[in-house]
Amino acid sequence: MVKAVVGANWGDEGKGKITDMLAQQADIIIRFQGGANAGHTIVNKYGKFALHTLPSGVFYDHTTSIIGNGVALNIPLLFKEIKSITDRNVPMPKILVSDRAQMVMPYHILLDAYEEERLGGKSFGSTKSGIAPFYSDKYAKIGFQVSELFDEEVLKDKVDRVCEQKNILLQHMYHKPLIDPDELLETLREYKKMVEPYVCNVSLYLDQAIKAGKTILLEGQLGTLKDPDHGIYPMVTSSSTLAAYGAIGAGIPPYEIKEVITVCKAYSSAVGAGAFVSEIFGDEADELRRRGGDGGEFGATTGRPRRMGWFDCVASKYGCRLQGTTDVAFTVLDVLGYLDEIPVCVGYEIDGEVTTDFPVTYKLEKAKPVLKKLPGWKCDIRGIKSYEELPENCRKYVEFIEEQIGFPITMVSNGPGREDIIYRKSAVRR
Repeated sequence: MVKAVVGANWGDEGKGKITDMLAQQADIIIRFQGGANAGHTIVNKYGKFALHTLPSGVFYDHTTSIIGNGVALNIPLLFKEIKSITDRNVPMPKILVSDRAQMVMPYHILLDAYEEERLGGKSFGSTKSGIAPFYSDKYAKIGFQVSELFDEEVLKDKVDRVCEQKNILLQHMYHKPLIDPDELLETLREYKKMVEPYVCNVSLYLDQAIKAGKTILLEGQLGTLKDPDHGIYPMVTSSSTLAAYGAIGAGIPPYEIKEVITVCKAYSSAVGAGAFVSEIFGDEADELRRRGGDGGEFGATTGRPRRMGWFDCVASKYGCRLQGTTDVAFTVLDVLGYLDEIPVCVGYEIDGEVTTDFPVTYKLEKAKPVLKKLPGWKCDIRGIKSYEELPENCRKYVEFIEEQIGFPITMVSNGPGREDIIYRKSAVRR
């Protein structure tokens, strides 16, 4: 049984917690795309963690955590992250790395920063983790697969060729120091030593696991609106954030994905630039940011204050549709308990017309939110274990959202811990 856990919106929806929770009943958890440019925040018995490359199932001793071929693998960061959890008494997780995964190179990180510097005020708001240069090279066919570390002759020849190309760019476009091929080759030899014990033919491993009836979780990064095809292009990430890509980024047949759990926040937040129709500002945003999440709404990777907004039914309906959602996990509902009334974005007004269908980017830039206000519940709902025990206005809020987006909300998160979850059996299936 293969399940995918993905985001409906801009990322930061709470996928880490949901994956961590579902991992209790899983055998294998796979990161299938993205790199260390976004983080998943998890709170458990060991403490609070922000994972960037490791799958969110690493805290269980019965699971195998896999870095899939679709991941932008920063090898030193992966091992730094492993040390950061084992230093806090988390048992060493069982980790496998796909031999087909490609590596984030030191020059990818430099080029990312240089390009943002060159663009100045027109930059993409990159985390400067090397992600766009990495994927550019992957599809230009000059990236380095993990498997290539194990053929010294091929590796040396490729390093020389790639350095020649990159140095032209560094010298003439960015006016920055050049790459020394010998130093880069030595760095890659170090990467080989680090990763060698974990390298695996992951697609074959997963084929055998599926045939053996194992439960497998595919863990996505960011959300639908950051997808390079279906998101708010060009303010997107560089790999597909959709559950369908999980089959490619892990190396399994698409028909094996039986459940798609799409995570939505009870309000909206985003890190980075781009259209955000339901965004709020000033004191209103500051208070929601301060109360939000566990310790406030700040990027798990960058620490940047997240942009805040009300729940966006238009974006979330679209996000869930593109993911192929079977179940919606509705997170951080407890945060909204301070509000007398809660605005919800139910439509976009574009050039005088109201639509509930998510538009392309140039129209999105002109969109104004159509808001409907729902009564708040004005109390703390943490600790409640059954849906029926939630305040009436809280249930009405969940059911209104469900009706607007058209997908069943089967899980409601009312706190940061993995036990702070309410399963909702009465969700309306399509």
